[in-house]
Amino acid sequence: MKKFKENWEIQHNWQLLFPIIAIVALLYSSYKLSSLFIDTVWLIVLVSVPVFYALLKFFLFLFKKLEKKWILQYKWEMIRVFIVFAITGSTSAYIGKPIFSLLGITKENLNPIVYWVLFIIIGLIFYQLLLVFFGWLFGQFNFFWEFEKKMLRRFGLKRFID
Repeated sequence: MKKFKENWEIQHNWQLLFPIIAIVALLYSSYKLSSLFIDTVWLIVLVSVPVFYALLKFFLFLFKKLEKKWILQYKWEMIRVFIVFAITGSTSAYIGKPIFSLLGITKENLNPIVYWVLFIIIGLIFYQLLLVFFGWLFGQFNFFWEFEKKMLRRFGLKRFID
């Protein structure tokens, strides 16, 4: 455990919460991915192990690449940033459905291509707002505010930042 704490630059025990959340989320994701292709529970659990390992290797690879690009004080904060991105993406997609229901927009009464383009646009709008909110909630407001400003500049919305 001492080596794990040193590797992730964890100074306080409460900071262990983020790697634990990440491992639980990775286990759940590997189980859900396996259950998409397999029906038998014991086989799903068996297949989830290599899927978990592959996902873990992939995210550790991403950490190494992004560690140089993202300027964070400690390595464990990278996990916190990934958690914020995951929650924000899921929440923005989840919020889009009720908004479409309120507006009366369904796949049946609109061309599917137009429906999905609108869904993505509304999802992106809420994503921008939620990213800063969840970043603030997880104590990473400055990182996500800078990230948001960079993203808005890329969208050509520089005038809304200044």
